[in-house]
Amino acid sequence: MSSINQKDNQFVWHPFTHLSSAENAIHIVKGEGAYFYDVDGNKLLDGISSWWVNLHGHCHPYISQKVNEQLHTLEHTIFSGFTHTPAVTLAERLIWHLPKNQSKIFYSDNGSTAVEVALKMTLQYFHNQGITKKKFIAFENAYHGDTFGSMSVGARNVFNNAFENLLFDVIHIPLPTSDNIDELNDTLEVWFNNHKDIAGFIFEPLVQGAAGMLMYEDKHLDELMSICKKHQVICIADEVMTGFGRTGRFFASEYLTQQPDIICLSKGLTGGYMPLGVTSCAQFIYDAYLSDDKTKTFFHGHSYTANATACSAGLASLDLMEKEETIEQILMISQSNHDFVLKHKSHKALKDCRSKGTILALEINTEEHTHYLNKASESIATYFLKKHIIVRPLGNILYLIPPYCITNQELKDVYAVIEGFLEQL
Repeated sequence: MSSINQKDNQFVWHPFTHLSSAENAIHIVKGEGAYFYDVDGNKLLDGISSWWVNLHGHCHPYISQKVNEQLHTLEHTIFSGFTHTPAVTLAERLIWHLPKNQSKIFYSDNGSTAVEVALKMTLQYFHNQGITKKKFIAFENAYHGDTFGSMSVGARNVFNNAFENLLFDVIHIPLPTSDNIDELNDTLEVWFNNHKDIAGFIFEPLVQGAAGMLMYEDKHLDELMSICKKHQVICIADEVMTGFGRTGRFFASEYLTQQPDIICLSKGLTGGYMPLGVTSCAQFIYDAYLSDDKTKTFFHGHSYTANATACSAGLASLDLMEKEETIEQILMISQSNHDFVLKHKSHKALKDCRSKGTILALEINTEEHTHYLNKASESIATYFLKKHIIVRPLGNILYLIPPYCITNQELKDVYAVIEGFLEQL
């Protein structure tokens, strides 16, 4: 065991890790493009963009340059009563890409807090008007983060069992399908007519990430949002995972006819360089906080709100996102995933095979039912690591979300390893 691993075991507590069975963490010493290099010199393809954050590849020279320049100009400043160019420019450019009803950007520091801000923003929107609305609607199997508000609107499961009695009540509904959409619409109408206390509807648009890359149709989400808006329920799109090209379009909300009132962003926002979260909102929500009454202030903030270095990374990542070659890469990955699904959807080793844009998910047939703690996770991850590919299965769900710099040949090589894995099953 290396000295770093010894010290790692002695001093570090890793996230989402079963401590008693965890093997020594792999010591990464370098990142370049779609690859990591470990301390033993192994070249490992990052098939999941390091928890879905790394859009353009590791140590991208352009983002590194822009971050370096910012560090020599202004690394950080208090953001209450002060401002700086990177934060203003990033806000302006995000608003340009977001749905046309979005008008204001509120900065935080990660996906969970972006969601937390959205929930608080919604509740206080009604509070500031003297309206009592305190309940939220969310989808079954949802994952929106690990802070208390974001856990509350998530599914009740292994992620939050220890805190269940401390979470606020949420109305959870199933994902809409062609079979249940009419019933869901009728149910929502009845709820809204009989219960006037529903404040918001939060959802991961089109793809539920941590739930196992569950996918559903935009037209069904549009129907649910339409009913919510008719009853003055705030619609919150959690695009922490789906944003910045992951579903094939800049934002998953672009597939929708209905526009979310609030949108949460993080993960790919800085291209994987710096922690940063964003909660955008429509003008009517912001207007509810404009008052001579100081108690109607939105009393929320973070020490690192709108960190200048992180905003600079976000701007550099946006520069790359807007390049024609990045759009072509997203289309290439999306089409390749689609073709893979058509070829393997009926494979005997699979319960399902699905894709949306750059996201590919394979539900492996196992004796256990499909769930996050399915024991197949370890064996799947080990198989791919031996092939020098990093994956992190969600139980028996094997998925790929590669950096956009992956080449067509590298993607074919990964598919070949997947096919070999399925055949040995």
